[in-house]
Amino acid sequence: MKQERKIRRSTMDDLGRMLEIYEFARKQMCLNGNPNQWVNYPSRELLEEDIKSGVSYVIESDSEVIGTFVFCIGEDPTYQVIEEGGWLNDEPYGTIHRIASDGTQEGLFKLVEKYCSQQIDNIRIDTHEDNKIMQHILEKSGFSKCGIIYTYDGSPRIAYQKKYKRISEATVDCAV
Repeated sequence: MKQERKIRRSTMDDLGRMLEIYEFARKQMCLNGNPNQWVNYPSRELLEEDIKSGVSYVIESDSEVIGTFVFCIGEDPTYQVIEEGGWLNDEPYGTIHRIASDGTQEGLFKLVEKYCSQQIDNIRIDTHEDNKIMQHILEKSGFSKCGIIYTYDGSPRIAYQKKYKRISEATVDCAV
């Protein structure tokens, strides 16, 4: 039986489960050679702020929260300066941050990507240089490595971007 998965905005009622998911994700990252990306991060206060701001989302499977992420449309201050490359374009974009799952299901990034790309056709995301799993997922999903950005604390991150073509942008040969 196929499990029904959906994405919805997070509420304060989801906070405890979100903290559990991030704790699981931190442990998984450590086991996979990435011990430095989310040390004591994200904080409860940051998650509360994200929920209040309406940019925090959860992924549910059969009404159980199995993942979480942040998605914002608009300028991300940490993306204003990019080194060792450049963005694909300067068009408006959405940013995916802090995507994490409880490890019970595969393919959550694809679901999140589809959801976000339905909101805006230009997506940016970044990850730690030691997060080889996320780098692989992003590159497999068609994201282009664009350069290096720096987080608020000055930590470098590999920046990626993907521009989606809309049907209206596609070239169609209607000759019969």
